[in-house]
Amino acid sequence: MRVLVLGATGTIGFPVAQALVRAGHQVYGMTRSESKAKKLIAEEISPIIGEVSLDCVVDTVGGDAGGLITALADACTNLRPAFPKLSYIYTSGTWVHGENRESVVTDTTPITPSRLVNPTLNGIVIRPSLLYGRGASLLAPLFEAASKGGEIEWPGTPGVRWASAPALGGKIFDAANDTTESEEDVLTKLVKISGASGYRLKKPDTVFERALCQTSLVRPYLGRALLGWQPKKIGLVDGLATYYASWKASL
Repeated sequence: MRVLVLGATGTIGFPVAQALVRAGHQVYGMTRSESKAKKLIAEEISPIIGEVSLDCVVDTVGGDAGGLITALADACTNLRPAFPKLSYIYTSGTWVHGENRESVVTDTTPITPSRLVNPTLNGIVIRPSLLYGRGASLLAPLFEAASKGGEIEWPGTPGVRWASAPALGGKIFDAANDTTESEEDVLTKLVKISGASGYRLKKPDTVFERALCQTSLVRPYLGRALLGWQPKKIGLVDGLATYYASWKASL
């Protein structure tokens, strides 16, 4: 299959593109610089230069995809046969479930908007939770603060629990580990392994910070039932020393 990955050099897009190559697909990657194009070529991923014929688009950029969906649908209508449909895989996040410390949520818990609706495309949504490992993803600012040796200041409130995942009208798949992990357990362990002097929770000031300290009790099941997907990497707290060392080595 010929697959285009948008954001192919990013935290989600790069390992997705690598996995597609390992699975035997012909993979193309969108990138903005020559240096990143070389990174893709080294992984047998073809940087986009000119026109290609595609079977699937994987969007790991995030944000409002409405314009892109319309453009893809128009292109499919004008440039390719009606069957098979072009598959469009969009990466969202489990934060769309919102703050809830009491009720368990799953792939099929209703939210608004809930689906990528376009009859021309085979739409699939993958919603990873807080990613960890390798370049650290959203935890990179936390690791950077810890590496300075002083007190770590991080947005949060007591009792926050993170749904996390190792660095996965159509189907919607939540991607998360089987258990949530305490934000304060992560911070306590990070102080120990980094040599920081301690940590202090601060009131979240921005939308991004409020998302970081949101608790969602996510228990996905569709990916496991339909695809056989099961996280295998050790958890965030248990493997934090390895993940912190990996982030430092990537600098």
